[in-house]
Amino acid sequence: MTANPIVSLPFRDRSEAGRLLAERLRFYAGRPDTVVFALPRGGVPVAAEIAEALQVPLFVFVVRKLGVPGREELAMGAITSGGKRLINREITTTLNIPESEIDQVARQETRELLRRERLYSRGLPMPDVTNKIVILVDDGIATGSSMVLAVQSLRDREAGRIVVAVPVAPAGVASQLGCLADEVVCLAAPEPFAAVGQWYQDFVQVTDHEVCCILDHLIERTPELQPA
Repeated sequence: MTANPIVSLPFRDRSEAGRLLAERLRFYAGRPDTVVFALPRGGVPVAAEIAEALQVPLFVFVVRKLGVPGREELAMGAITSGGKRLINREITTTLNIPESEIDQVARQETRELLRRERLYSRGLPMPDVTNKIVILVDDGIATGSSMVLAVQSLRDREAGRIVVAVPVAPAGVASQLGCLADEVVCLAAPEPFAAVGQWYQDFVQVTDHEVCCILDHLIERTPELQPA
């Protein structure tokens, strides 16, 4: 893992965090074998700054949290396209959550996942990442379950090199990801770590409309990506 201990916290907003990350990723600038994937929604403004600075394509990689029934803010796992799941058995066993409830939540989240995939694709197919360098971006990591699943899914798709790039994360989670990804670029790992939003001055929720506007802007600047 690479980290910058002198980064000033809190970040002003996601765009500033993205620009700071882009400086640390300059090695990948202009490479035809490199693509940026953002975890929506908050990762998109961060990733857009990186993609624009490096002059590489940006796509959205959708992962949905599986919330505990009745306590949806507590993640019992995550799901990504193709039905790949990551279940936190410590949570499900402790709370005695049966497989039938896990399956029900997974079906609900799959519907939302597919909706977002259709919306965020902007008419473009998901790129083939075989032997490609994939820079996987979010606005921060708390527990890491969504990012872990994203890395595992990209491994299944035979990505050549996976770089996790985040502005902020707990040191332990960043180290865990370092065992799964080929490289982790994390600007800050402050402790104690309660939530990602505490490390931003402006952490307003990103909307579907904003995500689509960002993606359309980048597509307009990249003619070869425009839908036929």
